[in-house]
Amino acid sequence: MSQDLLRTPLYNLHLEAEAKMVPFAGYEMPVQYPLGVKKEHLHTRDAAGLFDVSHMGQVFLKGANAAQMLENLTPVDISDLPEGKQKYALFTNEQGGLMDDLMVSNLGDGLFVVVNAACKEQDIAHMQANLVDGVELTEMSDRALLALQGPKAAEVMARLLPEVSTMVFMDSRRVTIGGAECIIGRAGYTGEDGFEISIPADQAESITRKLLAEDDVEWIGLGARDSLRLESGLCLYGHDIDTTTTPVEASLLWAISKVRRTDGERAGGFPGADKILTEIATKDVSRKRVGMKGLAKAPVREGAELYNADGEKIGVVTSGTAGPSVGHPIAMGYVKPEYAALDTEIFAEVRGKKLPMQVAKMPFVTQRYYRG
Repeated sequence: MSQDLLRTPLYNLHLEAEAKMVPFAGYEMPVQYPLGVKKEHLHTRDAAGLFDVSHMGQVFLKGANAAQMLENLTPVDISDLPEGKQKYALFTNEQGGLMDDLMVSNLGDGLFVVVNAACKEQDIAHMQANLVDGVELTEMSDRALLALQGPKAAEVMARLLPEVSTMVFMDSRRVTIGGAECIIGRAGYTGEDGFEISIPADQAESITRKLLAEDDVEWIGLGARDSLRLESGLCLYGHDIDTTTTPVEASLLWAISKVRRTDGERAGGFPGADKILTEIATKDVSRKRVGMKGLAKAPVREGAELYNADGEKIGVVTSGTAGPSVGHPIAMGYVKPEYAALDTEIFAEVRGKKLPMQVAKMPFVTQRYYRG
């Protein structure tokens, strides 16, 4: 593998665990372990899976105007984000397209921002270009990021950090674990209860070993991370959303805060606001992101073209998997709006065959976030 690829602080632990390493977003990352993708997926749904997501970008914004500065770049209410809470946000461009999706936490003395690995250089440059007086941006490149996900995650985490039992979904705070100053949030990318933990790089291995020593915990690679998030109806940036898709096309209206909408107290003021707010008002878009259930046995993968019963092309699949937890193939993708209603039958072309699919509600599994 090319030495040009970066490595996370936990690289040696992955080799020790006999991970299959692949290039991903400029890093050597574990795609699977000896357990295999399907068993890793099911283990996360049943117990607790541990993911190395240190390739993600971690940024700290400090200063009295940090929230206002970040709010100017996203259609989300950042100014009123309570201390100790985090929120899903979107960076939009002037055309209303999606530059990235991200998580923002208010830690009291500043904002902790986590962006996607493939977008982090662009996102950091975007934030730096829009800094205002008194706001300081620090790239936290000397940290690892772990995700512990699954129904056993809370009891495992509580043995290392008893105070997590007082946290609920989307809480975020600074904590000390084994002498290490960490940032922990109760959230994740699997639809399960769980935590994301930012750890100083030089202490990441010792904390990771403590978690792996728990009987309920297994390493989980990128392969199962992808199938888990798809079952939970969550977008993967660069596949299901990108600069050519608007939040309305992407069925992400829930992520656009009411105060930033046309009748809101702080309406507009973000890149692409005119287009996005017009689309919300008129519902006039050329495509919509939908979930799909496969009615045949074969999984339908990204890039498969979608057709109506008359053989007319109506869309494309952007993510697809066998659906290990649901027991049938699932996918998400974009279709013309007239085909977006639930239970609409459409067809995906796979190796020259038209396989029947049905537009289905997402998430495909019940999300089990802990809300107290």
